[in-house]
Amino acid sequence: MKLHKARFFFAGLVALLVPTIFSFALALEVPPLRGRINDYAGMIQPDKARELEGRLADFERDTGHQVAVLTIPSLKGDALEDFSIRVAEAWKIGQKGFDNGAILLIVRDDHKLRIEVGYGLEGVLPDAIANRIISEIIVPRFRENDYSGGIEAGVNAILQVTKGEPLPERARTRTRSNASRASSLLTALTITAILALFIGMTQRRLIGGVFGGAAAGLVATLGSAAGIGLALGLTLILGAVLGAIGSTMSATSSGWTGGSRSRRGGWGGGIFPGGFGGGGGFGGGGFGGGGFSGGGGGFGGGGASGSW
Repeated sequence: MKLHKARFFFAGLVALLVPTIFSFALALEVPPLRGRINDYAGMIQPDKARELEGRLADFERDTGHQVAVLTIPSLKGDALEDFSIRVAEAWKIGQKGFDNGAILLIVRDDHKLRIEVGYGLEGVLPDAIANRIISEIIVPRFRENDYSGGIEAGVNAILQVTKGEPLPERARTRTRSNASRASSLLTALTITAILALFIGMTQRRLIGGVFGGAAAGLVATLGSAAGIGLALGLTLILGAVLGAIGSTMSATSSGWTGGSRSRRGGWGGGIFPGGFGGGGGFGGGGFGGGGFSGGGGGFGGGGASGSW
């Protein structure tokens, strides 16, 4: 009976351990850290990679923060977040005790990317900001196949934020602002048209139909902040034309010209080279010329992921 229980126990233990061991065997190997720019997927132009390597070296010298870039061809079924944290734990980007490191990871064939943030930078580079860098700065360029430009812009944004500088205003906010200005301009022109027609009909004896319409357009335009500039020219022209029409309509009703009275009218007003080596390893990809290594920084899974 005891032997039977022992066999049953070991069989259960093996059943539990085999999937775990199998998953470790299938886990994608972490590539060696060859520099600050590790382009194993061939996504960055060589001259741009060397430029970024120098920029990141200068940034580390000035601030003490370490930032590294890794591109790989594929995750080969591995989970993005799992692989990313393994890279962070193996490379140890950032200074020991300060944990001031960040890693930009791009997976070419899977169209995925992630910014992994060390403990010490989570205050200045929180998940929400990392997500904005991905979605607003990197991904739009990647969707236009500008991989070097997207990586460079993403690196620049990471450096900017970690120095304590804010990101530019959201593109969506600018779009809403432009729409608001366009709406205000349309409102100003509509009001101008109505005032020009009215003044052209009632003030023709004082300053004449044409000048009355133009004056009305000028007054209405100056009264609208959104109408300054383009609206000024359009308003003067529109006011003059409608003022003349209004004067003609008024003159017709008072006997200045012959003919019948006009009816009222209305106005109406969007290939890569490179890859994995045999057995899941990596080849090439380093631009640092040797000598670079992580400083012992720690990571806890902070950051953001995205896709394109």
